[in-house]
Amino acid sequence: MAESRRVAVTGLGVACAIGTDIESFQTSLFAGRGGIARLRSLDTSEMKVGIGGEVDPEFVPAGLKRLRRRPTDRAVDLGLVTAAEALEDAGLIDGAPPYEAQPVAVILGTAVGAAESNTTLQQRFAERGVRGLRPTSVPRVMDNAISGGISIHFRLTGANFVVISACTSATNAMGTAYRMVRHGYADTVLTGGADGFFDPFYYGVWNNLGVMSKNPDPARACRPFDADRDGCVLGEGAGMLVLESWDRARSRGARIRGEIVGYGESSDATHITSPSAEGQAVAMRAALAAAGIEPVDLGAVNAHGTATLANDVCESGSICAVLGNAAEEAPVSANKSYFGHTLGASGAIEAIASLLGIEQRRLPPNLNLENPDPECRARLVGGDPEPLERPFVMKNSFGFGGSNGVLVLGPGE
Repeated sequence: MAESRRVAVTGLGVACAIGTDIESFQTSLFAGRGGIARLRSLDTSEMKVGIGGEVDPEFVPAGLKRLRRRPTDRAVDLGLVTAAEALEDAGLIDGAPPYEAQPVAVILGTAVGAAESNTTLQQRFAERGVRGLRPTSVPRVMDNAISGGISIHFRLTGANFVVISACTSATNAMGTAYRMVRHGYADTVLTGGADGFFDPFYYGVWNNLGVMSKNPDPARACRPFDADRDGCVLGEGAGMLVLESWDRARSRGARIRGEIVGYGESSDATHITSPSAEGQAVAMRAALAAAGIEPVDLGAVNAHGTATLANDVCESGSICAVLGNAAEEAPVSANKSYFGHTLGASGAIEAIASLLGIEQRRLPPNLNLENPDPECRARLVGGDPEPLERPFVMKNSFGFGGSNGVLVLGPGE
């Protein structure tokens, strides 16, 4: 095995329903201010559910103008503009193009890829047949259009690919990037995830899946670990992190915002949609082992916390099984009640929330947790921010297909 190096986080970028930069995201998060509302970008009059976490409609057009880039696909554009913030935060770019080539890898997660482009292409085919399919459709609908577009625009010449593993995509991508840096296969990696799927096909499919909340009050609809929860709420967004070797970051004087200290993954190998506490526990234990810490060293757990009936009970059980007696000392928070379930981007956005909590040594409140479910046995953060007593946070992500990914995050300098 190649050398083992510490992995620093030197850049952050985010876009979701509660903020389109790190400052606004952080302010909303710790103020307990959510962003879920009735959808404006999609006609849901014939659907059972019509709420979600939408990104500010001015964010992408303004960002693309600054980057001198034309619109392509919702997820690609969200990822591109958010990547610019992370790269600027890390001091790797400054302002608008052209950019100098840099040996930076791009490893991103996405659950549905270029969903908007795929839906548009399907509509054209239904209306005009083969004659409606343009040659440019091929690169537009590729799932790796997200990583490829970012790599090309910013001239990042390292490896570029996407990881597709449903709701675990971004966490699996970050874990892969972490290992690449840790073992010397890359010095710097832009990683994270992006998804944008508020279109008739993808949002309609999720409507018919029957797992989304029908709460008439959008702001109170997503309720992880609450006894009155009735399902998840979807959200669009992107989260980007720059990872690099600790020594390289220090040598160039970069601000080290945090550290990825461990990563674990597993597969339930049981059911395509139902979670397995045993499979989740395998990934959590692997992450702790890679980090070289014990459950008692954890300050908190940032849960996957989808607010579905079965998933929250399963996850709280697996957390308690792994942490044992230490579970009472590691409060559990869940961020999806703020901006919705952003699918393949969720792990990245929530990892950023965890890193900001480590920076501030406090945990954001659990929004809408008014009546904790007694079947969810973990110790939950309440309706107010709580102090983070120990600076290590475990971030869980679990996805359809039985995919599990877990990160352990630590402080920077």
